[in-house]
Amino acid sequence: MKFKKSLGQNLLIDKNILKKILSLTSFKNKNVIEIGSGTGNLSTEILKSIPNKLICIEKDKIFAKNLKTLFKNKKNLSVLNGDILKLNLKKLISEGTIIIGNLPYNISTQILIKFIRFNPWPPKFSKLIFMFQKEVGEKIIASMGNTNYSRLSIITKSRFKISNFFYVSKNCFFPKPKVDSIVIEFQPIKRKDINFKSIKSLEYITNIFFSNKRKMINKTFKKLKIENNKFIKSEKIDLTLRPEKVSENLFYKITEFYEKSQIK
Repeated sequence: MKFKKSLGQNLLIDKNILKKILSLTSFKNKNVIEIGSGTGNLSTEILKSIPNKLICIEKDKIFAKNLKTLFKNKKNLSVLNGDILKLNLKKLISEGTIIIGNLPYNISTQILIKFIRFNPWPPKFSKLIFMFQKEVGEKIIASMGNTNYSRLSIITKSRFKISNFFYVSKNCFFPKPKVDSIVIEFQPIKRKDINFKSIKSLEYITNIFFSNKRKMINKTFKKLKIENNKFIKSEKIDLTLRPEKVSENLFYKITEFYEKSQIK
């Protein structure tokens, strides 16, 4: 079988890792969506847990066809040949759905953002269990003060609690990728300290701040035309800080203030 680099096809073949992923939660009687089912290694293990329903989403036509053949006798499994980024997921997701996947590295961030942008919030799905390239995953889980702290950490944590993560060696895949991976378990949360209306406002604010990562934040405040001394004083904002030294919570407050300042 030929593997397509463009689709990020690196199949997880290590049985111990498959079992470790499945030990993160109970799939029994749950509705499950698997992204990038490949040759069905993870799907086979999920089925052993007796889910209520398993939907396998696979972009590669040949893989999708093979999956349909492999699982043709499984009444609780269906295969969807499609692009995860283009699918209307709301139609597929019911209350308490678990979404799992060894994500293609080249679009893993876009997939995560697609779930972060779900509206209304909290969503119907109860959990995401995703595998990322190690470097990307470390940007997601990082906290302020860590060198990997980034827009991705701030945006993700505004809507998800990271309840678990573990690393996976590149030797657990075929064909073997050049990098190690990380599995992260996310639970949707509704944070009481967040009062901004749109997740896209936070995306915009963090983009502006982190595109001037080396500059002190006073320059970014000027750029955003947020020079309201009252707000800056009330939040005791140190304008000499650089973006990586600004807490998640403060970014959420800046976003809220920015939204309000746009209402004329």
